[in-house]
Amino acid sequence: MYNSCKENEILRLFSVNIRNRLKYILQNADRLQEIRMRINKPMIIRYDNREYFVDERTGRLSTKCEPYIVKKNEMKETMEYVCNYSLYAFQEELRQGFITVQGGHRVGIAGKVVTEDGMIQNIKYISSINVRIAHEIGGCSNRIMRYITNDGRMLNTIIISPPGCGKTTLLRDTIRNLSDGYDNMTGVNVGVVDERSELAACYMGVAQNNMGYRTDILDCCPKAKGMMMLIRTMSPQIIAVDEIGGSDDENAIRYAAICGCKIIATAHGASYEELITRDEGRMYEDIFERFIFLGNGTNVGEIKEITDKEGNRLW
Repeated sequence: MYNSCKENEILRLFSVNIRNRLKYILQNADRLQEIRMRINKPMIIRYDNREYFVDERTGRLSTKCEPYIVKKNEMKETMEYVCNYSLYAFQEELRQGFITVQGGHRVGIAGKVVTEDGMIQNIKYISSINVRIAHEIGGCSNRIMRYITNDGRMLNTIIISPPGCGKTTLLRDTIRNLSDGYDNMTGVNVGVVDERSELAACYMGVAQNNMGYRTDILDCCPKAKGMMMLIRTMSPQIIAVDEIGGSDDENAIRYAAICGCKIIATAHGASYEELITRDEGRMYEDIFERFIFLGNGTNVGEIKEITDKEGNRLW
């Protein structure tokens, strides 16, 4: 269950009317995942992998009720709280489509996109927001450590699952273990390219999640460019990236491997066969030594199987 500090971090993001309804939900919010608001539409809560409306009268979660409808002025007031009354100060993040707030929670944004020369400059007339609640599950990677290391050194590892199965959560905790050291493996320098601020959840440059003692983070940086920057400037022994795919990522990962860096990454997918049919499919065959497949169970990061590069099942 969230402590009062965590509850306040979330509540203060919202307009007063919405706070009065969310306070009931946050009394038992350890499985709260998302809070979605759309102007003139029902507020929707994702809790324990299920969607609920917020009851207009009671403020309780329900699938069958008269739902609370988000008003335009409530969206405006909520965005003022999210941005500390200064949208301009968060313009760089707005270009990415999200704002990371204190506590590591991420506010996704949709509205009118302003472009110039094909580049996104701003988002205004904000009509939808999605507050993704930050969750750390310390120790969830302990069970995989012996499968991704050999004689105290890490093996190139890819974590694979459909969206929403916990691969980012598992990757985050694995980074912490690799950085701090685990069992017979001494902690090493880990470079993280956190393109969407989901791993470290940096707020004003400070990681809100525990990424370990020896971890260096490039926040809001494109993965391929970030990997090259880290190699040239921070001498990482391990590079960690979330949701790889495409030729640019492939080229950067191959370069990192040639430079002697070990790789741990995640990718969307349901099977090994699916991965290798992609344009960058040869990378998975050539580079990675361990494949961790997550299932869509009730527990975040539930492991379906772990295999080596020959396809032998280890878990």
